Amino acid sequence: MLTAAAQPAPCSPSPARSFVHWAAEPTAATVPQVRARVRAVLEGWRIAADAADTLLLAVSELVGNVVRHAAAATGRMRVGVSFGGGWLQLEVSDAEPSLPRLPGSSDEADPDAEAGRGLLLVHLLAVEAGGELAVTADEFGKSVRVRVPAA
Repeated sequence: MLTAAAQPAPCSPSPARSFVHWAAEPTAATVPQVRARVRAVLEGWRIAADAADTLLLAVSELVGNVVRHAAAATGRMRVGVSFGGGWLQLEVSDAEPSLPRLPGSSDEADPDAEAGRGLLLVHLLAVEAGGELAVTADEFGKSVRVRVPAA
C-alpha cells in the first residue's frame, strides 16, 4: 500500500516535450478505453490531478462526439496527448469534414437543450483551467484540440 509520502509528486513544467498518439475505432466501447489510456499516460507523466481531471473529462466528451457525429465518415479516429513547456494538449481527429458548432458562434448549442453541449462543456473546462479549445480542418477531416496548463 502506498502512503501519501510514497506517491510521486506532480510534475513541474518542463521544456522537454512528450507525445503519445494512436488510432482507434469510433465505437461506444472505445470511449472508456481511450479515457483509461489517457489516464495512464497522464499518470506516467505525473501530471497534477486538476489538469489530468480536466483532460480526462475533455477526452470523454470529444471521443463521444466522434462516436455520435462522425463514426459513419470515420473508420479510425486519431487521439494524441502531448506535454511540454508547461502545457498539456489533447487532440482528437476524425475524417468527418463538417465542423462542429463552436462555443461563441452564432449557431452555438442551446444551453437548455438535453444534448449538443459537449463541445461547450469542453470549452468551459479549458478556459476555467487557463487553456483553450481549437478546431481545425484540412483535406483529411477535422481535429479538436484542448490545451491546458500542466500544473
